[in-house]
Amino acid sequence: MPSVSINKKASRVIVIGAGIGGLTAGALLAHRGYSVLILDQAIAPGGCASTFKRKGFTFDVGATQVAGLEPGGIHHRIFSELEIDLPAATPCDPACAVYLPGETTPINVWRDPEKWREERQRQFPGSEPFWQLLATLFHASWEFQGRDPVLPPANLWDLWQLIQAVRPITLITVPFTLFTVGDALRLCGLGNDQRLRTFLDLQLKLYSQVNADETALLYAATALSVSQLPQGLFHLQGSMQVLSDRLVQSLQRDGGQLLMRHTVENITVENGQANAVVISNQQTGEVWTETADHVVANVTVQNLVQLLGEKAPSGYKQRVEKLPPASGAFVVYLGVDASAIPADCPPHLQFLYNANGPIGENNSLFVSVSHQGDGRAPDGKATIIASSFVDPTQWWQTDDYEALKQKYTEEAIALLAQYFYLKPETIIYQEAATPRTFAHYTARDRGIVGGIGQRIPTFGPFGFANRTPINHLWLVGDSTHPGEGTAGVSYSALTVVRQIEASVHC
Repeated sequence: MPSVSINKKASRVIVIGAGIGGLTAGALLAHRGYSVLILDQAIAPGGCASTFKRKGFTFDVGATQVAGLEPGGIHHRIFSELEIDLPAATPCDPACAVYLPGETTPINVWRDPEKWREERQRQFPGSEPFWQLLATLFHASWEFQGRDPVLPPANLWDLWQLIQAVRPITLITVPFTLFTVGDALRLCGLGNDQRLRTFLDLQLKLYSQVNADETALLYAATALSVSQLPQGLFHLQGSMQVLSDRLVQSLQRDGGQLLMRHTVENITVENGQANAVVISNQQTGEVWTETADHVVANVTVQNLVQLLGEKAPSGYKQRVEKLPPASGAFVVYLGVDASAIPADCPPHLQFLYNANGPIGENNSLFVSVSHQGDGRAPDGKATIIASSFVDPTQWWQTDDYEALKQKYTEEAIALLAQYFYLKPETIIYQEAATPRTFAHYTARDRGIVGGIGQRIPTFGPFGFANRTPINHLWLVGDSTHPGEGTAGVSYSALTVVRQIEASVHC
């Protein structure tokens, strides 16, 4: 068996997956005195928040913006505990410029709350009761979330953390627990406002994976409000990789170990408790077993069931199998001359096109654009990253994968050319990623992205717990509360760290 040198200061924890959730859990545990080993099958850490370089351009693989850097935000809290510096970042303002079909003036989601209020009142006359309802629910939910409740609670310790986080203001949210955004629109007399609904469908798809009629209202209240002060979305200097790099540095400084290009084949369970993982070294082909006191799985819930194999509890497995289909992503990465970018182009845009074509659901594209000096492109150049949610199934069943990929690429570039000046002379580099690409590089089941969808049966109190039915096996990532994004998976990681500490001390 290969020698793995780990400082056994305390309970030994093996973390499967070096995405932001796994790295955060591992770094926090190492800093708190645990012996930590993180394993990942990829070449570089970061998962869907990693980067790659081509011809002088740096492309963010998936995630392109960050929440939680403000004082009291989840990244700020975690980096402060780890005693590492937050990465340099600029606020996204507007957080997103949304273009509806046939319109040349965007709906700007401004960072300043008053400016955003004026924008939405101009864009959606008569909609203010809906936005005020969201603001009320967000304020109550944000204060509740800031007291670190465990959702959903899976034992008495979890339940006590949840109870301690409740305040009288929290009770305002209770009547709306089973409401969707669509229900709230109808409650406010806006059920027939198609323009508002289209805007909400576009924005919510980015955060919840589903449209207004399916998204849980309490989740949407946070997702649609977190881009305003005193919170906000941020564009990192350099690339998204800086988050992973700093977490890795903290992990290693505190005696933890990260092994890339090592695949976890399965999780060993004895007497209802996870106690080891079987590891394969991709470079040498060696396979061995590493024991652990705790196993933290920073994977999709679908991947977790696969790793458990016949040890997966039947009820848990059936619940996973009954989940609605998850989304994949098609992404085009363009390195362009700066002349391709319109003047005063915001860092993030969203387009919904009328044209019938293969790109995503309703031809929607979410676009991130680099700006001069942000470390993503040489002087006089820029990057454009355009993504759309797609059904992963067709990418695995197609008889001609390359032809389908080329068709999607051409369609995406044609749609982008309605806003950007994209010609052969301005496009310096182009590459595309499909669900099969994401499956290859991240090992996520079928290349799915963004979690399991924030519908009523799967969000917050009704979602998958970090504490799995198998003792000492923990689930971290976008399958758990509070959902996708680097801030969401970091909160999930902090929850698991607290649960592990509580279980060790009991």
